[in-house]
Amino acid sequence: MTPSSPAPPARHRTTVGSWLHSAGSWIRSAPGTYIWLAALFVTTVIIHQMSPDFEEDFLRQRSTNIHELTEDPVRVLFASAFWIDGGHWLPYAFLYTVFHAPAERWLGTLRWLAVVLLAHVLATLASEGVLAWAIRHGHVAPSAADTLDVGVSYALAGVVAVLTYHVPPPWRFVYLFAVLVIYGLPLITGRSFTDLGHFTAVLIGLACYPLVRSRQGTRTPVPQ
Repeated sequence: MTPSSPAPPARHRTTVGSWLHSAGSWIRSAPGTYIWLAALFVTTVIIHQMSPDFEEDFLRQRSTNIHELTEDPVRVLFASAFWIDGGHWLPYAFLYTVFHAPAERWLGTLRWLAVVLLAHVLATLASEGVLAWAIRHGHVAPSAADTLDVGVSYALAGVVAVLTYHVPPPWRFVYLFAVLVIYGLPLITGRSFTDLGHFTAVLIGLACYPLVRSRQGTRTPVPQ
């Protein structure tokens, strides 16, 4: 008789187990990133259960537009960071893993969160302030004060920018140039208030150097 083939299934189980262990270690090393991402998954599932008309009205009440900021700024600044307009979660799962998670592992959760909050809040206030000025001077229709504006992209832009200080020279300057082009070109060509918000968030991320100065030269620990 021909002996039965040994062990490939066992090796396969070992490989899968090792991969799961590595993924779990990575997630545990950036808890803030993945708790936020899990919350976005839940809210995205909720959005998919809504009718289009109800969804628009629901998100508008959690939008950081001029009207809602005037009524209850703290509520909408917080709420807007937990909803994705358009309902596509997977691209954000990728972007959070590529940018937020490395930033949190490098800076630590509290400093990473400080960058996130500064970029989200200040970029929102800056862009909506410019929009309010444009409405007041007749450059934009008054209806723009009730524009739908939710999402996490300002915080993401700030974190993308602050990672510049984690990239070793000379690649740091290549990375910075790419970030400025990616966020600067839409501002030049489109000149919308969201383009302004994204570029402002990039500048805020770069201005967070005092928060990251003590971490420069520090290697990101490898999850075990």
